[in-house]
Amino acid sequence: MTRFRLALAASLAMMTTMAFAATQLLTWSDLMTRVRPAPQATVSYGAEAYQKVDVWLPAGRGPFPVVLMVHGGCWQTSIADRTLMNWIADDLRAAGTAVWNIDYRGVDRPGGGYPGTFEDVSTAADALRTNAERFHLDFGRVVAVGHSAGGHLALWLAARPKLPVTSSLYTEHPLKIAHVISLGGLPDLEATAASPDNGCGTEVIARLTGKATPERPDVFADTSVPRLLPIHVPQDLVNGENDRIIPMRLGTGFLDQATRSGDRAILHRIADTGHVELIAPESAAWAETKRLIRDAFKQ
Repeated sequence: MTRFRLALAASLAMMTTMAFAATQLLTWSDLMTRVRPAPQATVSYGAEAYQKVDVWLPAGRGPFPVVLMVHGGCWQTSIADRTLMNWIADDLRAAGTAVWNIDYRGVDRPGGGYPGTFEDVSTAADALRTNAERFHLDFGRVVAVGHSAGGHLALWLAARPKLPVTSSLYTEHPLKIAHVISLGGLPDLEATAASPDNGCGTEVIARLTGKATPERPDVFADTSVPRLLPIHVPQDLVNGENDRIIPMRLGTGFLDQATRSGDRAILHRIADTGHVELIAPESAAWAETKRLIRDAFKQ
């Protein structure tokens, strides 16, 4: 009996060790210290340093289906820029999909915040259409993919047709988004501002939305995605079960709002996945995202 107990204890210890190893999460340095692939071209859509788009083109003549990619970093340029997405952009390029990887001024840069950050992502998105012929891009098949704060901005870009004409962010003919995928996103700015456990903190939201004024008393009306629902664009939310930066309730909460509005929205909860895995090309989360992108292009 003693030998059995010792064997059982050893077996349980090994299983515990294996389970712990299986759930080890990627760190930012795990990703950022890799050799960084490069795009074929960079397009300027403004005079500022971060008003750029990197273009990733697969082999062939096109026209290519396009992923419009939006990086995160808590809406702050000092935390991340578009190069954070290079590894998954390169992976999509190898799979035959073009990538329009946009950058924008964060709230910590002159001109960022409201309305500058939103104007930047709008102008960068619309520049896809004006450059489509040059790069052989099929702008009739655009899937927006955003990570973290970029998940909010990707969903917001899909919602632009719902902006009121009274908003300074209104544009008459915004680029049409066929499908949007949010990777650990923060689409509900009000919920994020009320969630001190989110990795971006709460103060950044006020810097992003700007201060209320008598002329603009509701700062969330044209900035927070739930206020623009339904957006009439299919939405997939990919969230890690072990994400320590974005609480899962921010995904489930937005899902409830989107589905109640009548939008088609699905939450994909990925086991053994944190925040970095969502943009790591070898991860289960990215494999699921690539499947969703392929399916979206077939629709």
